Amino acid sequence: MPQSRLSRRVLHRRFLSILPLILRHAKVYFRYIKCWHTKEDRIAEVRALCWKWFRRLAEQGKDACQFPTVLADYAARAVKCGRRVCGQLKAKDVMSERAQQMHGFTVRRLPSSAGASLDNLYARPRGQQLQDEWEQRLQDNTVTPVDEAVAFKLDFRAWLRTLTPRQRRLIRAMLRNERTRDLSQAFQVSEGRVSQMRRQFHDGWKGFVGEGPVCHRRPLRRRKRARAACPAS
Repeated sequence: MPQSRLSRRVLHRRFLSILPLILRHAKVYFRYIKCWHTKEDRIAEVRALCWKWFRRLAEQGKDACQFPTVLADYAARAVKCGRRVCGQLKAKDVMSERAQQMHGFTVRRLPSSAGASLDNLYARPRGQQLQDEWEQRLQDNTVTPVDEAVAFKLDFRAWLRTLTPRQRRLIRAMLRNERTRDLSQAFQVSEGRVSQMRRQFHDGWKGFVGEGPVCHRRPLRRRKRARAACPAS
């Protein structure tokens, strides 16, 4: 039997002797995770990292069986920070668990429409309750006070009524975060005009709610007529 294969078997046997302690430490470390599948994934990553590091330490002439708790603790910390056997999780990907942990947010599946069908609501357990919770979370704003949110809804509708139908359609398209190029093609105006109208809408809204001065300038032709009517001094 080759010596390398025998050494691998010996290493594997010695690793199995400390594996129960590693798994127990990982279960305690990730006991706060409620999702069973997520917790099992973390524990599996800890076990894989420990085996990888166990072999690397053996190649360096070190016996990890002398400090199995330290090995398991380092592996659990690495997994919590996004370390995986196949690499590191991306910190700028919104679907990455590492990014969610760093910035303190979670990603959850949303229904396809607020007006869900009766089959989707009542065919699943707690379907109506989940739908109500989803709608409540979207309507609730923990940053803006309630009185300001109500005032904004009333003022924004009143401000829209002061505009033309075409301007209202343009504002709704801007609120959908459409690109300037797409807006210019849809409304048949230049991109510069779209940017100019965006600033005008912004200034108009600020003036409507009293947060900024509004300068109502007369047309150029009227100003010329007014100057022509004034007697020369």
